Amino acid sequence: MKGKLPYIILGLVAVGILMLVATGNYQRRKHFDGRITLRKSDKIPYGAYVAHKNLKNIFPEATVYTDRHEPGYWDSLSNYDSKQAIIILTGRFAADEFEMKQLLKFAEKGNDVFIIAMELSATAERMLGCDVRNYYLSSFFDSGENPGTDTLTLQLNDVITNRIARYKYPGRSFNGYFNEVDTVTTHVLGTDATGRANFIHLQAGEGNFYLNMAPVAFSNYFLLHGQNMGYYEKSLSYIRPDVQKIVWDEYYLNKKSSNQDNEKKKGWFTVLMNLKNEEGKKPFRAAFWLAILLLLLYVLMEMRRKQRYIPVVARPRNDSMDFVKTIGRLYYDKGDHRNLCQKMSSYFLEYVRNKYKLLTSRLDEEFIMNLRYKSGVEEPVVRSIISFIKYIEDAPAISQPEVNEFHQLLETFYKTA
Repeated sequence: MKGKLPYIILGLVAVGILMLVATGNYQRRKHFDGRITLRKSDKIPYGAYVAHKNLKNIFPEATVYTDRHEPGYWDSLSNYDSKQAIIILTGRFAADEFEMKQLLKFAEKGNDVFIIAMELSATAERMLGCDVRNYYLSSFFDSGENPGTDTLTLQLNDVITNRIARYKYPGRSFNGYFNEVDTVTTHVLGTDATGRANFIHLQAGEGNFYLNMAPVAFSNYFLLHGQNMGYYEKSLSYIRPDVQKIVWDEYYLNKKSSNQDNEKKKGWFTVLMNLKNEEGKKPFRAAFWLAILLLLLYVLMEMRRKQRYIPVVARPRNDSMDFVKTIGRLYYDKGDHRNLCQKMSSYFLEYVRNKYKLLTSRLDEEFIMNLRYKSGVEEPVVRSIISFIKYIEDAPAISQPEVNEFHQLLETFYKTA
């Protein structure tokens, strides 16, 4: 019996471990996944699988695509055609000025831009002329935390029957609203439970902008609760019925907020400059500017004592630029636009390597920011050039307008750098 005792103990321990593992797996299976992802592939409560899957039911004649490229460089949409629509579902619509201009230009051609987000970037608010407020900080987004016990109630204005349809669910109230609405240029399509506008329409040339501030209203949980699918269908029914292409955009789900829309972190120098004494004054700031003034006076005095005639040296001629332009004209006349763009991008990367000593093997976010700081060229221009270089590698053909646009971006870079 004593010889069997260790085996009996080991057996009991093994059974206990198996029971703990089985219990843990069961509890994990029963755990509610409260992450707000809004991705079309996610079947969790706050994913967007249902919303994306039912697009074909609402627009049976349209072709539905998915795109993750920045505005203006879509795979499936054309910047020059009409009867197209793009649906952007995200927690924060962090568009910069270049992206907003591309979306506006796209809408003005007779297309629809449908944005569903709780927050808009400062640039988007300024260019669309709206002021957005939200209930929760964006730090809760995709965190799985529930800031409180929520319910969400939304209202849609039926323009045909002039009635208000209400939709409600017992989930998270992840939404925003418009603080001010210009009734001259804006048409209110929906409100929240308190009557504040959270779904509006803006005219843009021959097309339309639709802004909806309740992204969870397009989540699986909301749509599958009660009769809430009606909110989804009526909201998207504002998109033109003869639309031929619809793109479900996930670019802004992956994009980080631009530094233009977020306050930069304060460094040690900023802290020192803002230090105050007991009288509320900033002595370090005053001392700093006094030191700068004294240094400037010293430099001016030294220049006056030692100044001598400096001959004017002519600026060296950039023969390489003339060579590139000549080669470019030859390729342009042949009509091989893709080959031309590849040569232009190769020269650009060689120029960057030689002048700024930057590695061009990885054209990632770090490379873009380093090139921006070293060249002094605006971020939208640098970002557009790098995006187009990546686009060239995969594109089967390049059109003449795209060549002209790429050439204009490079000219802007060379003149500014």
